[in-house]
Amino acid sequence: MSHTKSLALALVMMVTSAFANQVSLKEGHPDRYVVKKGDTLWDISAMFLNSPWLWPEIWHVNPQVSNPHLIYPGDELTLVYVDGQPQLRLQRGQYSGKGGIVKLSPHARPQSLNNAIPTIPLDAIDQFLSKPLVVGKDELSKAAYVVSSAGEHLITGAGDKVYLRGISDDGAELQNLFRPGNTYIDPETGEILGYEAIYLGEGKITRNGDPSTLKLMRTTREINIGDRALPVSQESTQAYFSPHPASEDLEGSIISVHDGVTQIGQYQVVIINRGTREGVDVGTVMSIQQTGALIRDQVSRKKNDLVRLPDEHAGLLMVFRTFEKVSYALVLKATQALHVGDKVRHPDHLS
Repeated sequence: MSHTKSLALALVMMVTSAFANQVSLKEGHPDRYVVKKGDTLWDISAMFLNSPWLWPEIWHVNPQVSNPHLIYPGDELTLVYVDGQPQLRLQRGQYSGKGGIVKLSPHARPQSLNNAIPTIPLDAIDQFLSKPLVVGKDELSKAAYVVSSAGEHLITGAGDKVYLRGISDDGAELQNLFRPGNTYIDPETGEILGYEAIYLGEGKITRNGDPSTLKLMRTTREINIGDRALPVSQESTQAYFSPHPASEDLEGSIISVHDGVTQIGQYQVVIINRGTREGVDVGTVMSIQQTGALIRDQVSRKKNDLVRLPDEHAGLLMVFRTFEKVSYALVLKATQALHVGDKVRHPDHLS
């Protein structure tokens, strides 16, 4: 898929920035590392830096490498010092998938984009990259809907047929199926930020009419009567990014989590109440602050004396898809259980 190819264009896209004086090497960092299949750029940068999003600050490309924006299994990263400042240098290598044999070479070697390591685990975000997961108030209620399934199946999934009403004769052949989900509400202002569209699967119109017949090609959940259909979008979704810290004054909170789990951990997708309207873009890295609990002071003699404990740093997230008023982000680090309502802010606020 095109977005998986482009997602590997990552941390090394910027060579300089305003945060160079903040670079801090991680204690016990390696001086040399050979990239392996299954690595991600975020994990590798976390081996060397306390702040992985500052990877571009120490990146230095071997001039003999033809494409410095992609890193492959077999490439060797070496930490050196130039004028007292740390630099990571890349020497292009070759990886043998059979025996894991690595042969390093200083000259350019053709590589497939598909073999480049991604920024973050692709399987964690793939389904969120191109589907219209946040919709307007009436978008789903006005869409075509499932009126019945063919063959009276009790459970309808990939390979089955369903009947849709509301598809025009010249409607798109490929349709995505959705189910209305949560209403996203700003916890501070009460503003409605959007409406969740839960992706169910994709199908192909095999017969137009009223109803039309849709053959299900892939599904993530059972398809039910009343589920809605929207044409598969052909728009190009930005799927590559260069991680960078959020602006100093940007603050928000986690307002929802995919699949409605109560406790949030590493590599789970969350929704925050900030979007392009507030200047959030793809690649924005934010610190997660666990909201301090409200407890009763058992020592104070005052009746019902309540005290709010301080917020505590609990993890990091990175935005990978934005909408006007909300954004989808992946939790890259969780030092303790996270919850809906936890705050997000500039990643240097770690305490």
